[in-house]
Amino acid sequence: MDYSHHHRTFLTCYADTHRYGWHHVDLFVHDEDGNEVNWVHWQTQEDGPDGADAATARVEPNLRRTTDWQRGISADGSEYWIAEAAWAQ
Repeated sequence: MDYSHHHRTFLTCYADTHRYGWHHVDLFVHDEDGNEVNWVHWQTQEDGPDGADAATARVEPNLRRTTDWQRGISADGSEYWIAEAAWAQ
């Protein structure tokens, strides 16, 4: 499979601001134009970066964060964090 068009891989984790009960981290892959080409998620035991780091280490031990988590607030007031990621060589 040709992955040469995969330009950006990043993690997004969340705070359960609206109490939906779904604690998770997403892994997104985008192409060079910013289009999503792949996506997967897994559950976490706790919200936010610490929970995402622990779950990622357990579920995808060859995936590493390459940047610090950057905090954001979505239009509905939900807190989230994004960090760049890469697969270990």
